[in-house]
Amino acid sequence: MLRVFNTDGRRTETFRPANRQVVGIFTCGPSVYQRAHIGNFRTFLFEDVLVRYLEYCGYTVRRGMNITDVEDKAIETASKKHMTVRKLTDKNLAEFVREMKLLRIKTPDYLPRASETVREAVDIIEDLVARGVAYWHGDNVYFDPLKFPGFGKLYGLDMSRWPREKKRFHKDTYPGNRWNLGDFILWHGYREGGGIFWKTRIGKGRPSWNIQDPAMISRHFNETLSVYCGGIDNLYRHHDYTLAVLESVRPYPMAKFWLHCRHLYVDGKKMSKSKGNIYYTDTLKEKGYIGDEIRFFLIYGHYRERLDYSDDSISSAARKLRSLRALAAQIEKKSANRGKSSGKLAERVKNTFMARMDDDLDVRGAFDAMHEMLSGMDLKTLEAAEAYKLTDALRGIDKVLQVIF
Repeated sequence: MLRVFNTDGRRTETFRPANRQVVGIFTCGPSVYQRAHIGNFRTFLFEDVLVRYLEYCGYTVRRGMNITDVEDKAIETASKKHMTVRKLTDKNLAEFVREMKLLRIKTPDYLPRASETVREAVDIIEDLVARGVAYWHGDNVYFDPLKFPGFGKLYGLDMSRWPREKKRFHKDTYPGNRWNLGDFILWHGYREGGGIFWKTRIGKGRPSWNIQDPAMISRHFNETLSVYCGGIDNLYRHHDYTLAVLESVRPYPMAKFWLHCRHLYVDGKKMSKSKGNIYYTDTLKEKGYIGDEIRFFLIYGHYRERLDYSDDSISSAARKLRSLRALAAQIEKKSANRGKSSGKLAERVKNTFMARMDDDLDVRGAFDAMHEMLSGMDLKTLEAAEAYKLTDALRGIDKVLQVIF
């Protein structure tokens, strides 16, 4: 059975979904004020492998992924480019969808945009204010974390550090991995030159980043999610905020499992614009790599371990993938008929794959074990019927990996 590391509790647990009929998963998507880089896609690909492996194991999965298209950064970037927020975010979202196809990322069942769930955000804000968990200050609305028991539990926040004096943080996001010890904003009241706003029951303004995920989740999921995923950086401020907001208005846990993917580094340094080491899929295509090889490189390292990009590391991964693909092609070439066969080789490959994947989605271990097994076969003596069953098993596995055929 699949076992995964649950950030909530910091322990590895056997995966048992909140709902066995339909496994609900919600994953953090892109902030489309800019183009997604390969570090972003590492997280999106880990989430894709998770969904595909659960389906391989027989689960029916329903997945949502948020699109952040209303935030301070989008307004600021659009202003600098002398274009509307909508035009900016539409362009970057179209690019994101194109690159999802390049990397064979399965399109989520729901791709809600923050700009399309303002009504849901207003509903939640009204509920929070009525419960006394949130409050108006001027034209803005803020959430008081001290009104939510157990605030900061995902991160493991030391609440003894909380300041006695009231502090409010009014930006959507703040740079760096640090905590804002104070009340966080839910609603930006209208101000002249604010860039974008809606007329709503609570007045003119726009929903903050901190209310957008709860709004998008509430539109499509009305029960405990089986899994909530995102990058490790979302453990600072974001996911604990989302949990506190949603669990303040719902009588059940937001998610049963919380999974987080670690960062991609470049030559030992965290990818960032300031360091000038941002890489896009186009960057790697210009170096001669195809989409499948880029996908493989980004899923090959374990999702809970830091992945380091270098010319050598992606070249090595591409060679491993090409070697396995060549073996799979030779096996498929021999699979001329469906005659009688014990199917033992196919079962061994499937069992090996699942044993490694069941260990917290160990893609590297699963791939290497399969590669070693196939490399050790004498393909000259492989019978056609056995080759047929082996090819069928590999094609089933590739519904998860999406890199072999």
